[in-house]
Amino acid sequence: MAIATRRVPFTRTMGDKRVLNVNVGILGHIDSGKTSLARALSTHFSTASLDKHPQSTERGITLDLGFSSFTAPVPENLKHLPYDEIQFTLVDCPGHASLIKTVLGGAQIIDVMMLVVDVNKGIQTQTAECLVVGEITTSELLVVMNKVDMIPEASREDKIAKMTARLGNTFKATKFKQCEMVPVAARPGGAVDMSAGGDPPVGVDGLVERLMTRVSRAHARRERRRKDAFLFAVDHCFPIKGQGTVLTGTVLSGKCAVGDVIELPNLKLEKKVKSMQMFKRPVQSCERGDRLGMCITQLDHNLMERGLVASPGSVPTFNAAVVTAEKIRFFKQTVGSKMRFHVTVGHATVMATAEFFGEVPADGAGETATVEDAERLLRAVSLDVSGSAAPDGAESEGLKFSYEREYKYCSVLETAGEVRKRDAEAGEAGAADLAAASARAGDTPAFATWAVLVFDQPITCPADSLYIASRFDSDIHQNTCRLAFHGRLALALDLEKAPDGVRRIKAFKMKQREGTVERFVDERSVIGKGMFKKETDLGMFAGMRVVTDRGEAGAIDGGFGKSGKYKVYFSEGVAPRENGETTRLYLRFKRYVFDKDAKKMVQ
Repeated sequence: MAIATRRVPFTRTMGDKRVLNVNVGILGHIDSGKTSLARALSTHFSTASLDKHPQSTERGITLDLGFSSFTAPVPENLKHLPYDEIQFTLVDCPGHASLIKTVLGGAQIIDVMMLVVDVNKGIQTQTAECLVVGEITTSELLVVMNKVDMIPEASREDKIAKMTARLGNTFKATKFKQCEMVPVAARPGGAVDMSAGGDPPVGVDGLVERLMTRVSRAHARRERRRKDAFLFAVDHCFPIKGQGTVLTGTVLSGKCAVGDVIELPNLKLEKKVKSMQMFKRPVQSCERGDRLGMCITQLDHNLMERGLVASPGSVPTFNAAVVTAEKIRFFKQTVGSKMRFHVTVGHATVMATAEFFGEVPADGAGETATVEDAERLLRAVSLDVSGSAAPDGAESEGLKFSYEREYKYCSVLETAGEVRKRDAEAGEAGAADLAAASARAGDTPAFATWAVLVFDQPITCPADSLYIASRFDSDIHQNTCRLAFHGRLALALDLEKAPDGVRRIKAFKMKQREGTVERFVDERSVIGKGMFKKETDLGMFAGMRVVTDRGEAGAIDGGFGKSGKYKVYFSEGVAPRENGETTRLYLRFKRYVFDKDAKKMVQ
């Protein structure tokens, strides 16, 4: 049965119509027709819509986020929802490679993503990057194959079928394996003003029908965040003479009403809400998912262009964080510890240095962690794109970050596929040799699932925010993905107020020193050499465990002379070698990487 899709004016007031807002992001390569699609769908336009930025008009491209909307009556199959109308707010994102930071900010406020593809060109560079953004930020994707009017009618159906199959093969490698594809012509013939004699859009009603099928899931996500603290992502700010300053944006969580006190955490200011409007219609309150303008008084609009509005005291400012970390598989470069990245959180992008670490088996487990174990842990410690708790026991205490647990420091962040490929190339024998060498060194292989990010300047955002780390210094003309890894903030750290916030993390590297037995004193004691320099303070190593190349275990019993030699005592005895063979000694210990000042060694 066809769903009614008549787009009607939005007339929400409290006590009149109850409106469910669904935010739909329009993303894709430059010149794929995103703004034309927004124009074809929309009936209401905000102060920032359809390339109203002066330079957008001058240059003929989208430079900033654009917001517009249309509404539709609640269809029969959704009458169980407590709403009278469905409002779709369209977030028109730029397509140029240099504006990807703006795209990342816009993508984090959407419920559904429409990926616009020029049906005549298929997947292009920014199409692919937008697809990666979609995988990270949303579970709902519609592919819009635009500009079908440019295909001759005689071959149109065949060309659309071939492009559908081609795109389907591309999406098989993503989480959107079964995504729907809708052919449209948002602006037939390239008409500038379709109301002045231009042909009407093609396929738009069918597209709205497909959007309607996503409404119930958007409502479910809204319900999960309804009780959270109020959080409002501001994307534009401007003054109205005699009224105050208007902040326009999207409610990410919680509720707010006219007269409530809100905080602008970046400015450390608290203000009272004077009034609210949704697409030029007054309302008395807002909730998660709503797009609105909020008027407050006595605020200099020059102080804030983008940022957050929140319940007082609910959003911290910090300069470092512990985060979950997952490498984006399309990023082909190395992601290494101590490398610097552009980290985007909401509308802010800040440079940060990253260091990675991973889970290790619990004491006494008797086995090393596999890549499969690590993937499960990564899923468990992450939150889903709606911000709700992940399934499968993710809230259990053992899977949260803790200062009490030990982690293995990792020099690189890898995907599970990269690890498996490396093992396959080494072959069974090579992999076994590597595992044996690690075991001899007392080492535990680890798959990085966590990172410490230290920011160049403080950022202000909720502690569970989604972030995306990128390398925007890459050549934008290269056909390559610049998005490196992503995750969620697990612990915000203010290193000025708590300078030991990073030092307390028990991420270790395995260290090994080697020496030899110079002579056997008796059946339980030996004198060793070659492990320390003569100036080494051997008191630091007293009592530490040493093993021979035969596995005999002893302990350092102090120094011997002044040349760096040392005594080792074996409580179970140690056997001399025949024929003068050399007995090798190994001292293995952990050193906590982030505790730069301490020289503590742990066995």
